[in-house]
Amino acid sequence: MSGEGLKITERSFLFAVRIVRFCRFLEQQGSVSRTLAGQLLRSGTSIGANVEEAQAGQSKSDFTAKMSIARKEARETHYWLRVLVASDVVQQSKIDELLKESDELVRILTSIVKSAQCGKTPPQTVVS
Repeated sequence: MSGEGLKITERSFLFAVRIVRFCRFLEQQGSVSRTLAGQLLRSGTSIGANVEEAQAGQSKSDFTAKMSIARKEARETHYWLRVLVASDVVQQSKIDELLKESDELVRILTSIVKSAQCGKTPPQTVVS
């Protein structure tokens, strides 16, 4: 699923939904998969939660801080997805789209944070 033209709030929400669905699958695979699913679930759903909180930021620095946390969570999510592939818990072909989207979210959030630090970011940026 492509996130082109969606606001970062919607794109991160849809990503969280996909992560929840994937973690449901992992929960059925065994104890190691369940443990990794918990890590992935926490980081993957935290991205959108922090983006939402940033929208209600009390100041520019609050907005920037929440978006920075969202970026860190996106990086962590990408890490856990890579661990799942590298440890042969799941085939890469099954999560290519999640890997791609997590990488794109990192890039988008990095751009938003950098722009916010320069005073250029409108909170409801549409991303492609």
